[in-house]
Amino acid sequence: PGARAAEDKMAAPVSEGFPALEPGAAPYGNFPNYSRFHPPEGRVRLLPGGLLRSLFPGATRPLLGLDVGCNSGELSVALYRHLLGLQEGEGSLDQPAAGKDLNLLCCDIDPVLIERAQQFSPFPASISFASLDIMDSAAREPFLSSYLGRFGRSAFDIGFCMSVTMWIHLNHGDSGLREFLSLLSSLCTYLLIEPQPWKCYRAAARRLRKLGRSDFDHFRSLAINGDMAERITQILTRDCAMELVCCFGSTSWDRSLLLFKSNGSNHEGGESSEQE
Repeated sequence: PGARAAEDKMAAPVSEGFPALEPGAAPYGNFPNYSRFHPPEGRVRLLPGGLLRSLFPGATRPLLGLDVGCNSGELSVALYRHLLGLQEGEGSLDQPAAGKDLNLLCCDIDPVLIERAQQFSPFPASISFASLDIMDSAAREPFLSSYLGRFGRSAFDIGFCMSVTMWIHLNHGDSGLREFLSLLSSLCTYLLIEPQPWKCYRAAARRLRKLGRSDFDHFRSLAINGDMAERITQILTRDCAMELVCCFGSTSWDRSLLLFKSNGSNHEGGESSEQE
């Protein structure tokens, strides 16, 4: 199939065949071939080497990371390699100590994508993939508490939210976006976020109409719009007690990579018990 067919395939969620009113009919950004369109290197090359060491200079315990909306895991694995300075092809067999430095929990709403991520993960001991709707508090809270509890921790050191905010916003509205950002800021000491610009919202709505599906419930009523990197920065800094540490520049597809840090003392160490 040509590029056009691939794009049409990409525009449809993996959960095909639902009636138009079923939840699965609304795309959540769960494209089956996402990394072919936006390769992980496009983001990873913007991040400086040694980033974890500079953010956590005195860390004596493994760092915990949370990747929300990980799709089939290619970007999660590329981020993990980059943050630990592992070369392509170096797997966990060559690096038995890798998991001592960083444990990464990656979640996505789509169980088919998660299954694929688990199948191809080169670091099964230190990267966990799980199917989770992050906006479902009844599922989210016990799941995240259980994961953090295994490490005696109450928060993650660093969170990743790469091209996910638009899907939360389109499917849950302005209040959903605020709730999502508030959640991430409460869960993570640092947050690396890549918001989709407003033009992506229009393109997503257009794709949906082309597929003959009804519009996103919230698209026409979103009051948070325009410069989305700026609007998300405002929400995180004004309402979520975070500060913008730096912008690592933009990808070739015009998305900014923004790093925030929590001002809250509730994250210091993030440990529920001291275990040295």
